[in-house]
Amino acid sequence: MNTKQVTKKIKSVSNVKKITKAMQLVSAVKMRKAQQVALEGKPYQEFLRQAVERLASGLSNKDSALLNESKTSKRSLVIVFTAQKGLCGSFNMNVMRFLTKQVALGETDFITIGKKGAEILTQLHAKILADFSGLGDSDSISAVFDLALAEYTKGTYKSVYVAYNKFVNTLRSDPTFEKVLPFSADQMGKRQGELKAEEENYTVEPNSSEIVDALLTSYIESSLRFALLQSYAGEHSARMIAMKNATDNATDVILNLTSLKNKLRQQSITNELLDMVTATISVEVN
Repeated sequence: MNTKQVTKKIKSVSNVKKITKAMQLVSAVKMRKAQQVALEGKPYQEFLRQAVERLASGLSNKDSALLNESKTSKRSLVIVFTAQKGLCGSFNMNVMRFLTKQVALGETDFITIGKKGAEILTQLHAKILADFSGLGDSDSISAVFDLALAEYTKGTYKSVYVAYNKFVNTLRSDPTFEKVLPFSADQMGKRQGELKAEEENYTVEPNSSEIVDALLTSYIESSLRFALLQSYAGEHSARMIAMKNATDNATDVILNLTSLKNKLRQQSITNELLDMVTATISVEVN
């Protein structure tokens, strides 16, 4: 490799570095916004969770269809949240690898939110009920929930799950697999002892069945929306980190190539000096 080739490679890597740096900055802005939205959604989700916890101790299967598992179907439905685009490290593969360990693909249908998840499931020959890739915002999650709820209440599926990356912090998102239907009081069992000490007498209007349906529907839909927000925050964090690593790697490559270029230049100068000295000695001898 000569100096000209090294210079050309340095220019090429520098152009890549500019792109990754720009993507890093864009992802950082999106990450902060996504993290803020995800954090802002926590109080409402926590409020619904506490309300369901208070109700859970008195729930029975006759109170709501959302508490009954289908006895005619053996299939499950999984709502999968992944990224629409790549360049976010192992973000997509982590949740998909975790998902395939949790379910039997032959007994499971999928609703995909995110192009990457749909592509992987297609390669695995899994059955995709619907693909909502390119879902605009968290408000659009209602369409996903309506479809899942309709199929569940028809008895098409015995259970509905959600798979996504739960945002922990900028450097970490944990693959998560949670059951959303049928709702079980066991899901909220951890705090039952604490809540029983706070029990009060309530007058329920118009009736407990309607209250249960409304509250559980709101809670489950909110859980899907919260999963989407968590996935968004994790995706942009992962992409920002991936682009930062790419930028840092490009910087290291440029430094190494620059060092190589200098060595080649020094070697070239040394060779020229040796040629001059050799020529001078040859002239003097003659």
